[in-house]
This record gives sequence, structure tokens and C-alpha cells, in this order.
Amino acid sequence: MNVVIIKYNAGNTKSVSFALERLGIEPVISDDREIISSADKVIFPGVGQASTAMAYLREKQLDKTIISLKQPVLGICLGMQLLCNRSEEGDTDCLGIIAEDIIKFKGELKVPQVGWNNITDLQTPLFKNIEDRSFFYFVHSYYLPICSSTISTTDYIVPFSSAVKKNNFYGVQFHPEKSGISGEQLIKNFIECHD
Repeated sequence: MNVVIIKYNAGNTKSVSFALERLGIEPVISDDREIISSADKVIFPGVGQASTAMAYLREKQLDKTIISLKQPVLGICLGMQLLCNRSEEGDTDCLGIIAEDIIKFKGELKVPQVGWNNITDLQTPLFKNIEDRSFFYFVHSYYLPICSSTISTTDYIVPFSSAVKKNNFYGVQFHPEKSGISGEQLIKNFIECHD
């Protein structure tokens, strides 16, 4: 199994790599377009700021590479948000794979949301052997509203998409690599998925 983690200037690549190694998978961390395109599975992690991340992806022409991928792709946190049309963070045009916009939380609760929250309404084999209302670890100030691509929801200030799927692209707002047994199961499910 050839798994590539996209290397760019907003990645939490090490923790994702360690999570895969715990499952017996030795991933490749790369920003080489040919290596990414030839992978069996691609993970698009992210911790950072949307506009600087997109500027780097465009500079390296990784934006075009990601959009063209046909194998299963998993966007994590900022990586999920960058799959969308636009982010309010820095008024940033993103990859446009999911035709929705990313919005900043507004309300009385603390922003960013940092810590454990549960996910509900689980759909697709990405959540095989994961119970509804399982807890995952979140760190984010921006969110994707519930939409036609939503495959799990979470409530913080408002209900939002905690996971999405569009064709071969999956995205999770939480950090499965920091979410214990449930997170490990989700990564395993992604590695085993066929679409």
C-alpha cells in the first residue's frame, strides 16, 4: 500500500505519519507531484492558515495536482477546509472540490473550539466500527456548514460538518491522528476504502 502524505507549509505531517506507522504502514511525505499522483491513497493534512497554505500550494502547482487526483484522498482539519470553494480566513479562494464556503464561528462559546467533541449521523464506510456519538479531537475557528457532502455532524455554537465526502475526496474537521482508538479506526477505514 503506497500512502503519500502531502508536504506543504501547513501540515501536521509527523503526527499523521506516526498514526499510520502504528497501523503498520510506512507513508511517504512528499510535495512531488508525480509521487503524489501515483499513490494508492493520499492524505492532505493541515494545521495553519488558509491563505498562506493556498499560496504555497499554487506556487508548487500542488493545487492542480490535488484537484486531478482519482484515488481516495483524506483532508484533515485545514486540509478538509481547503477542499472547499472559499474560506473566510484571509478571504481565501480554495480548491473548489466541494462547492461550499468555510465560515468563522461566531457566538458566546470560546473560539477556537479546542478539545473533544462527539460526531453524529455517521455515513459511509469511513465510519465502519465507529459508534455514533464517538468523541474526536478538534482544534478550529472555522467550520463548514452542513451540506449535501456532509457524512457526519458535530454541534459547537452551530451544527456543522465534521466530515464530508465528494466522489473520491473525504474530509474530516477533527484530528483522527490525535483521537485515540476511534481515530485509529477511521484512518484504518480510509486505508481500506476503495472509492
